[in-house]
Parts: sequence; C-alpha cells; structure tokens
Amino acid sequence: MANFKGHALPGSFFLLFGLWWSVKYPLQHLSQKVKKKSHRIYCFQRVDAIEGGIKIIFALIGMLAEQFVPDGPHLYLYSGENRDWVKLMNWQHTTMYLFYGLSGVVDVFTYVSQVVPRGLDRLMLSVAVFVEGCLFYYHVLHRPMLDQHIHSLLLIAIFSGACSTMLEVFLRDNIVLEMFRAGVTIIQGTWFWQIGVVLFQPWGGPMWDEQDHSNIMFLTMCFCWHWAAAVTVLALNYNL
Repeated sequence: MANFKGHALPGSFFLLFGLWWSVKYPLQHLSQKVKKKSHRIYCFQRVDAIEGGIKIIFALIGMLAEQFVPDGPHLYLYSGENRDWVKLMNWQHTTMYLFYGLSGVVDVFTYVSQVVPRGLDRLMLSVAVFVEGCLFYYHVLHRPMLDQHIHSLLLIAIFSGACSTMLEVFLRDNIVLEMFRAGVTIIQGTWFWQIGVVLFQPWGGPMWDEQDHSNIMFLTMCFCWHWAAAVTVLALNYNL
C-alpha cells in the first residue's frame, strides 16, 4: 500500500519482533548458567516455534491487507484489458510478506521435526531479509530524491540484518549477533514509521519538499538517532 498504513503495518511488525528479541536473547543468554540445560533448550525451542507461528500470522495479515484493500490488486497481477501490470507496489509488499511467512514455516518445522538441519531457520530468515532489501532497492527507482534517500537509509538496516543473520547460521547462539539482529529489526520498524510520516503526513501539516537537500541532511541525521535509540533499548534490556 503506497500510503501511511502501508508503512505503519510492516513497521509495527518489525518493531514488535525487534523489541521481543531484545528481551528474549538476554534471557536466553543468562539462562545458560542454569544447570538444567536440556529443559532450558526445550523451552526456548518452544518459544522459537511460537515465534514462527506468529510470523506466519503477521505475514498472512500483511499479504491480505496488500491484496484486498479497496484499491488493491485483488490477486490480479496483469490486466489483459489494459495490457498493464496491476499494482506492482502492492505485489512487491506481498512478496516481502510471503518470504517472512516462509521463514515462519521453517521455524515451526525446525521445532516439530528432527530432520531439519540446524541453522536452516536462520538461513531462511536471512533469505527473507535479503529479498526484502532486493525488493526495496528497486522499489523507488526514478522516484523523487527524498523518497529514494529515505528508502536507501532503510536498506542499510535491511542488508545489515541479512548479513548478521547469515552469520548466525554458522555462529549459533552468539549473543552479539542476536542482539545486533534485534537492533536492526527495531530500526527497521521505527524507520518504516518515519517513512510513512515523512511521505504521507498522516496527522496533517505541510508536505516535505522532496527536492530540498536540507531535508535529506536532516533525515540522515534522524536515521542515526534511530540507531542510537535502538542501542539504548538493547542496553537497557540486556542489563535489566
């Protein structure tokens, strides 16, 4: 959805997961000191499976919202009558949700099946994040300068998350990588909201001048503030 709601919805999903991970992984790291290791592993595996189920639900909500809003494509990809593609922006968002849904499916199968290779859940999550970045890279080509810039800042968080999650395939239960993933996911969430506010002004007020270089300078600085806020959240949750 090319509107504020279309950015607030994924932003909320990412923010919720990022905040949850920022609490979960410190607890998991501290619980390693508990003697009942097998019980601890089982509990956190169940949590991972529940996460996967929630991820699937969020993905389905996102796909349905993108397809069946009043001005959505309603599962039509190409119009033979007009000889044109139908709402490709909605289809790109749907594709993003699809891969996160597949990541959730792998999370669940990792818990219920013993034959799923260790690390496949992180690999699928890394693929989902990479697909998101690939889609958004080509999402704003030939768009106004401010639109391109604010989305390019989002790509920093996306591809950082994809790389760190890929490392988790080989460095499992690494608290630094896990907290970094939580941080960049929080940033994705807050920055999606920032994009929606800047481009669509949901609460009224004048629209941003998309050709003013000062706005680009401010938003770059603002993106750094989002990083600082995410680091603060991680530090607080890790030390509580």
